[in-house]
Amino acid sequence: MAELISLEEAQARLLQLMRPEEHHTEYLHDALGKYLSKDLRANRTQPAADLSAMDGYAICGDGPWERIGESRAGAPFDGQLLPGQCVRISTGAHMPAGSDRVLIQENAEIDGERINASEMPQSGRHVRNRGFDFKSGDVILKAGTRIGPGQLALAISAGHSEVECWLMPAVDIIDSGDELVADPERCGDDQIPASNGAMLKAMLAPLIPEQNIERQGPVADDPEALKSAFRRAEMSDIIITTGGASVGDHDHVKQAIESTGAELAFWKVAIKPGKPLMIATRTDYDGPQVFIGLPGNPVSSFVTCFLFVLPLIRSMMGDPDPLPKALPATLGVDLPAIGSRQEFLRGVWDGETVVLAASQDSSALQALAASNCLINRSPHASAASAGDRVSIYPL
Repeated sequence: MAELISLEEAQARLLQLMRPEEHHTEYLHDALGKYLSKDLRANRTQPAADLSAMDGYAICGDGPWERIGESRAGAPFDGQLLPGQCVRISTGAHMPAGSDRVLIQENAEIDGERINASEMPQSGRHVRNRGFDFKSGDVILKAGTRIGPGQLALAISAGHSEVECWLMPAVDIIDSGDELVADPERCGDDQIPASNGAMLKAMLAPLIPEQNIERQGPVADDPEALKSAFRRAEMSDIIITTGGASVGDHDHVKQAIESTGAELAFWKVAIKPGKPLMIATRTDYDGPQVFIGLPGNPVSSFVTCFLFVLPLIRSMMGDPDPLPKALPATLGVDLPAIGSRQEFLRGVWDGETVVLAASQDSSALQALAASNCLINRSPHASAASAGDRVSIYPL
């Protein structure tokens, strides 16, 4: 019997199996969601000149001032102010030479071309100084940064149209089980709609695009059917199976995986739900490939995908810190002591207090759908009372 390994050891061993290896130049608009493979430096200074942060008047010296022109965004004032002079200025416009502050519109007393101040601004007030955001040559985004909307805008503002990114992995998800049917509207009493593949694809969707995810199945509980499915997935970086990873008479995933030439990395993790997790790897002409055999019970499949598959994908994409992040929460219910396996209870968290979902059975999808977090209970944890602090993983 395979020895159970801890969650931490299993995650560490899995992340060592597949590392980001290939990167390429990507147009920025196609890089959303990808991770930078090297530091990105600014090609320009932002702002490139001193700018007004408000609508009003760029002034020189003490008032009153004579208005001699205007500076607006895209059309700066061409000249220099002398003491007692000012120009009308709009937000984002260049500060004219000779001015060092802006008298905001609300504090300006206007008499024709003569301007006075009801409240005098201090030196440098309402001015965005040249280079206050970044200067040419500055590292603006570090390697391992994921490109989101803000990062996209920053890179464009820094003078880039392309970036170097790690490639996204290709994933194949295989539902297996004689009891599964593809059409949920044509499901007999001795059958179950195949929901795991759709659930897993939805979990992966925020990380990688749809074209990087293939689904197969349902595939019969048969070694040859599984081998055929694996052959169809031979170009994928990650092959995920659900079901058949346990030790029953009709659990053939381990045998089928090993028949491809893959080597078992580890099998069975000391967690609940999700103990029968199976990890194997092989290398063929197209590079390394990892097999992840998830349990068939939907909650077990969900939890092991959250704890293992998503971190692996983030790691392969170049995320330097791919594991899920825990937060503290206050228990709203009592919890009993647990045994040697680390438990992940489905919970409902309101931002402060967490309570249990209606059922903790590993097949209970209604409770899973109502949950928004996993309550993390360490191995051999003693009983906990309402009001105690616990660790949770927001979903």
